[in-house]
Amino acid sequence: MKAGFAEIDITPPKGIQKIGWMQELSGDLILDPLYARVAVFDDGNNSAGFIQLDTLSIRWTQVNDIRERIKKKLHFPSENIMVSATHNHAGPAVSNLSPHQIRDEKYIEELTEKCVKAFGIALSDMEEVRIGTASTFNFEVAHNRRCRMKDGTVKTQKGSANPLFLCLEGPMDPEIFILAAKNLKGKIKGALLNYACHPTDHGGSNEISAGFPGVVADKMKSIGCPVPLYLNGAYGNVITVDFEKNKHLSMEDAGTSLFNSFKECLEKMEFSEDSKVSSAKDTLRLNYRNFSEEEIKGKVFGAQRFRSDEYYEAFINNFIEKAKIKKKQPVEVQVIRIGDTCFAGVPAEYFVEYQLMIKEKTYPLKSYVIGGANGMVGYVPTKEAFNRGGYETTFGPPSHMSPEAGDKIAEKIIEIIKGLK
Repeated sequence: MKAGFAEIDITPPKGIQKIGWMQELSGDLILDPLYARVAVFDDGNNSAGFIQLDTLSIRWTQVNDIRERIKKKLHFPSENIMVSATHNHAGPAVSNLSPHQIRDEKYIEELTEKCVKAFGIALSDMEEVRIGTASTFNFEVAHNRRCRMKDGTVKTQKGSANPLFLCLEGPMDPEIFILAAKNLKGKIKGALLNYACHPTDHGGSNEISAGFPGVVADKMKSIGCPVPLYLNGAYGNVITVDFEKNKHLSMEDAGTSLFNSFKECLEKMEFSEDSKVSSAKDTLRLNYRNFSEEEIKGKVFGAQRFRSDEYYEAFINNFIEKAKIKKKQPVEVQVIRIGDTCFAGVPAEYFVEYQLMIKEKTYPLKSYVIGGANGMVGYVPTKEAFNRGGYETTFGPPSHMSPEAGDKIAEKIIEIIKGLK
């Protein structure tokens, strides 16, 4: 098995428009750098590559552009590349979230070229490695953010301080998983870290930051892991706030906690030279939400909007016209397998219940979801979540897929994983 790693700075210039808070913000202060990180694996017969971005999301058209440029310039199989974003809320505008948040095309072109450059560096860095995997549980960082109320609704991020609070609606996934590569001299070349949690740090400010994924990456680098890829999981309904205790973790505290879990994994990790690589992907065409008048006006049971009705209406009117033309939403599902570990890329803010189900249904393989991979279709909640409402199910800029979308994605992932050798 050979592997190569690389990272490249993708910090935007000061003053660039931010995205992820559904309001007009500019990044006037750079708190810490943003990176694109690459990991490439080759078993002699098959190869696969990961590109991780410290951004909110990545559009599927940009993913295809990155893949095709790499294929043309570096002769690497484009279909075996997964591009994911950490879902960093304090990054630059990389997509059009609303009429008031327009992507920066110049920055996107520079980002695309840097991804290709970093991929080339990773290919040049390829050498024989041994692969190690380990996992542990971290109950400190991630918490379900959907709060059931006594009136039968869900209110997102309205916890026990609210007199109507009943309980949290669902689980989190405490597992943090590490896949690391050591060269034959025993030096770590890089690692993949998978954990599911929303990074909303500095989202509503005028600051640029990589959030807690940036903190854990910096700390991993400080102890000899030069290229740490943070592959976020099914983070759609989990966040760094305990709404039962109303305790908020800072990005530094969250990053430090995950770093301690990384060190725990590293201490018990066993390495092997015998790892195989395989990959497969498929594209589903899924239905959009039912556009009832009540949905459009935000009047259905449990509807929860975090911005003005005018903001939502501006998006919805534009979206409905596009949906009439497109009819269905293309959703690419991709799985990359390394040894007995499967990484399943989902272009969504996927609910954590699906991640837990996929792990269970594909056992004894080790399966991990990577959210925000190869595109972004917004929130994909469970069908049951629509019964109580909440922000993630409310029709608007971040939520417009049908209630069945999550099940169809999970079914396809499980099918692909079981078919990979």
